[in-house]
Amino acid sequence: MTISAPSPPADPAPPVSSPAAAPSSAPAPPPGAAPRPQRGPVLAAAALLAALAALAGEAQGATGFHAAGLGALAGVALYHARFGFTAGWRAMTRERRGAGLRAQMLLIGLIACASFPLMEWGAAAGVPARGHILPMGLASALGAAMFGLGMQLGGGCASGTLYTAGGGSARMGVTLVFFVAGSVIATAHWDFWAALPRTRAGVSLRAELGALGGLAALLAGLGAVAAWSWAAERRAHGRAEGLGALTAGSGLRGPWSLLAGALALALVGAGCFALLGRPWGVTAGFALWGAKAAQGLGFAPEGWSYWSGWRAEQLSAPIWRDATSVMNLGIMLGALAASGAAGRFSPRLRLGLRDVLTAAAGGLLMGYGARLAYGCNIGAYLGGLTSGSLHGAWWMVFGAAGSWAGVKARARLGMD
Repeated sequence: MTISAPSPPADPAPPVSSPAAAPSSAPAPPPGAAPRPQRGPVLAAAALLAALAALAGEAQGATGFHAAGLGALAGVALYHARFGFTAGWRAMTRERRGAGLRAQMLLIGLIACASFPLMEWGAAAGVPARGHILPMGLASALGAAMFGLGMQLGGGCASGTLYTAGGGSARMGVTLVFFVAGSVIATAHWDFWAALPRTRAGVSLRAELGALGGLAALLAGLGAVAAWSWAAERRAHGRAEGLGALTAGSGLRGPWSLLAGALALALVGAGCFALLGRPWGVTAGFALWGAKAAQGLGFAPEGWSYWSGWRAEQLSAPIWRDATSVMNLGIMLGALAASGAAGRFSPRLRLGLRDVLTAAAGGLLMGYGARLAYGCNIGAYLGGLTSGSLHGAWWMVFGAAGSWAGVKARARLGMD
């Protein structure tokens, strides 16, 4: 079967290091034939995932197993569907192609249809879930804009960085290292940013309008964004692309359509509320990894105010006690398995200077910006909106502004 409409370009790395584009050392398949599955990456991913789930399960109980499984599902879906926030925003800005943006609206809406009832009535059914209702202010606006700029320079968002690095992209491995560095550097400056003006509390659609009213308001807003992108694409091209057929491609080997990717990732997002009791998050794990690395290098992040309180215990524990870290590692392993199943795991380690510098700059901007903005495209944007918090819309506005600047910067740097 074929996908009924083309998907936007993959989020992450340019062809020089993309796992989908790098040449394989194995004999080339006949023209038109799909690459052969690679057993090595698949088996390695399966073994590492089993070890991760065992460690996390011992440390956290069922939550650890769930985090590893949800992460692996996310990694497979992100890789096979090439589901990216960065590429979707870039395609809309540069080409007026809005399928990627509409897929994001669908994803958020599907998760919200599960998260709002769970937050409202889940506790009575033995499935307690809470959202993240956070304030809006100068620091979070600046952080979201920094993240938007960084994801265009780095070549991927938070989830995009994880799945492409796991799938074999050397360039995105550089982005990930500097993403982690930027995250921990921001925690060292936390007192300054926390003192800037902001609202006293967050604004919850569920609290203001009730569970059903808040959900209806959110779905109306998402529908308006999708309709705007559809109309803009039709004006520019005469027609608007669909999201592809649900049954397109192979379930195990891909490729998946954007529709299939959105549905699979909606299971991940809803699963986070149902099984972990909270929205999906990514970059808090990066800050933790960076802080542990800083300790290894002789720094003392435990003395920084960011790492006080409950975070002090988190900093002193192994990373498999942290559900966000376990899920992040699961994403990378899921993508590794997916790339092997697709026969496309073939990293190229040679990178040009521009690739290294833009990946480093993008990673630092995303890491630093995510801490200021209470998260990234997953934790703040998707997680905020599916919690019914207006800080998710706040992040979207300023993140889109930064992304627009990043698209312009990519053109000036010759990255496209």
